[in-house]
Amino acid sequence: MSDNSRRLPPGQVLTQKFPVLDLGVKPDIPLDQWRFSVSGLVENPIDWDWQEFKSQPQTTIVTDIHCVTTWSRYDNEWQGVSAKHLLDVLRPRPEAAFLVFYSHDGYTTNVPLQAFNDDDVMLAHSWNGEPLSREHGGPVRPVIPKLYFWKSAKWVKHITFMDKDAPGYWEVRGYHNDADPWKEERFG
Repeated sequence: MSDNSRRLPPGQVLTQKFPVLDLGVKPDIPLDQWRFSVSGLVENPIDWDWQEFKSQPQTTIVTDIHCVTTWSRYDNEWQGVSAKHLLDVLRPRPEAAFLVFYSHDGYTTNVPLQAFNDDDVMLAHSWNGEPLSREHGGPVRPVIPKLYFWKSAKWVKHITFMDKDAPGYWEVRGYHNDADPWKEERFG
């Protein structure tokens, strides 16, 4: 078995393309109007504009991504603010266990804090050396590579930290709550 075949979860097909999937709306958010906020069970809620976001320590990661629609893409280079840094700034309260992402197109998705608190998770503003395009969720989207990509919400504008889970757009429509591609957790 090649190293690459061990990178491809069951039921997935490798592609060089970066397919575009969304709810039919691609919000256009000018950087001078973009804001990102976090509330809920955190000691230090934030409300950043673009300059505040970009003034945070920036990092680069390379990850594979896996979509529930069965495509996977290797070696995506992302630039942005690491989840670890964001959590250091926010200081989640001890009872915080889940996050809900809110997007400019009305989309929501949920993840356990444990899944967000990982070395390969970030709020990305660039992909492969270029600003993240509108079609792919720019100006900013979370990237959570160990989960199916619907958990990496496009056009993110807000995160709420909570003590209880709150399934998002696809989860209430029958998608699996955990979204682990290695377990093929596509549907609940």
